[in-house]
Amino acid sequence: MYGVAYRPSAQNASRGHLKGRVGRPLASGMLAVLLLFASSAGWSDSVQTQPAPSPVAAPTSSESSLFYERTPAISANPGASNSLPGTGWLGRLVGFTPESGVRVGGAWVGNSDYLFTGGEKPGTWSFNSLMVLNLNLNLERIVGLSGGSINATMLQYNGEAANNKAGSVQGYDGLIASPPLVRTELYELWYRQKLFHDKLIVRVGKSITTAEFNNVSRPVEVSDASLLIPAVTSLIYTPIFVNPTLIGVAPGYYNSAYGVSVNWAPNKSFYLDVGVYDGARASGVQTGLKEAPVFNGHYFMIGEAAYCWLLGAEERPGKIGVGGWVQTGEMYGPEEFQPGGFKPTYQVQEEGAQGAYTYGSQRLWLRHPGVDNTGVSAFYQFGFNQSNTMPINRYFGLGATGFGLLPGRTSDSMGAGLAWSWLNRRYGFRGNEAMLQAYYQAHLIGSLFLQPVVSYIPNPGASPQVQGTVAGTMQVIVLF
Repeated sequence: MYGVAYRPSAQNASRGHLKGRVGRPLASGMLAVLLLFASSAGWSDSVQTQPAPSPVAAPTSSESSLFYERTPAISANPGASNSLPGTGWLGRLVGFTPESGVRVGGAWVGNSDYLFTGGEKPGTWSFNSLMVLNLNLNLERIVGLSGGSINATMLQYNGEAANNKAGSVQGYDGLIASPPLVRTELYELWYRQKLFHDKLIVRVGKSITTAEFNNVSRPVEVSDASLLIPAVTSLIYTPIFVNPTLIGVAPGYYNSAYGVSVNWAPNKSFYLDVGVYDGARASGVQTGLKEAPVFNGHYFMIGEAAYCWLLGAEERPGKIGVGGWVQTGEMYGPEEFQPGGFKPTYQVQEEGAQGAYTYGSQRLWLRHPGVDNTGVSAFYQFGFNQSNTMPINRYFGLGATGFGLLPGRTSDSMGAGLAWSWLNRRYGFRGNEAMLQAYYQAHLIGSLFLQPVVSYIPNPGASPQVQGTVAGTMQVIVLF
């Protein structure tokens, strides 16, 4: 997407307890292997890897990822929204049982984008592939260290600049982020410690902040399956994975960064997260490709508070989160497009930037209360900053998701969303860019999902001269 490509970037509760270019041979080969994994594993195996969630603390990103192992509908990009991607089947395949304390899993996401009309290059295809492999060590089970865990994730990405072809600043395909578009990197490496009966959790190391902060797709955790929201949305556009007003500063997919975060959950419905990270991304450093912290005088600090509830007699889960952030160090912009990417022109300089955001979700309707989780949920997002150098200054988004609404397709989901950003005119952009997107996520077999997506951008933000864009995406997701 323009926003990430040119600018340095880019559940639940019990009742009463809330808690470069991808080649076709590469894509087809990986798909064939992973289809074999999925079919041999079987869905019944993947959903039985963990017991039902116990009522401990309010949800954290690492704990909520286990939830995905037991639910059918999933995030459209597990690598951007989940610190423990996949089902753990790969580890079980090689002999690591859940009791061993060793979890090996991952995900592969591949898609093809076609630009039907408009944009900068209408009638063109783009192909993208993401592989994440994860190792998680439960130190309590391995060495008796209560509440301790170590996590390491490798990322391999091969893709094309589909968002640039469409003239989209926000990015209609969230699988694509900053160049280089062919990369292999140490994506995450952290130590996590639970303290004071899990009310306080500290994480130190290289991590993706967007899995822990401002993660609108993470559901409110519920142990009652009839209240369960599998994933708030499976939209694929970039604003689901990073609020556009944070593009350029927040360490996230796939430019993670070293830092420290603290999660405090003092009661059953509230939590507070704070974090301090290496902010070199704001100076143009590809922190995801760095195996060690940079710490060049730029720091990114963020805090978020969230409250969860069960609404009405049907106890429909809901959540609201509010956060603020500060980026320190000198920042430059705007940037101009040149062959191979965007280059800073250093026309504007500022000392740091600040911003705030909010997001929330609510289960609106239960089709069969007390029986299953089919029904409809909704979400919203908002963010702003006052930066002169960042590409997007204000953002508003909303959407709705239906779960298991078609007869006999209880593991499927469908949804639609609106993403609307107000852009920094110093870049030569339009004043704003609106984007509408709709999808259907179909569970095929095992841990395999097929997801067709249609995106419409009436006013692509790259330039006032770019015509309205209609794009189609076909995406495959495999968890293992």
